[in-house]
Amino acid sequence: MKELNPLLHTQLRLAVMSILMSVEEADFVYLKQKTESTAGNLSVQLDKLSNAGYISIEKGMLGKRPRTTCSITPEGRKAFEEYVEALRSYLNI
Repeated sequence: MKELNPLLHTQLRLAVMSILMSVEEADFVYLKQKTESTAGNLSVQLDKLSNAGYISIEKGMLGKRPRTTCSITPEGRKAFEEYVEALRSYLNI
């Protein structure tokens, strides 16, 4: 059996990756609302995914407000697909 990627095998990081797989990009506020996480915890987990090369993070301004936008990278998409395939092998589906 394939080993489950430990970086993706946490609830919040897996939720973020799942969301980003289905959208072109998502801003921090959207991810925070969808995952029901705290800003601090989400920020730490996004940094971990970014450092692994799984997501890209862009910081900018929207009017006078800061805006952080995340998108999945090709490497992140591949890692997520491999994670799902490994999970399937455990479930025999």
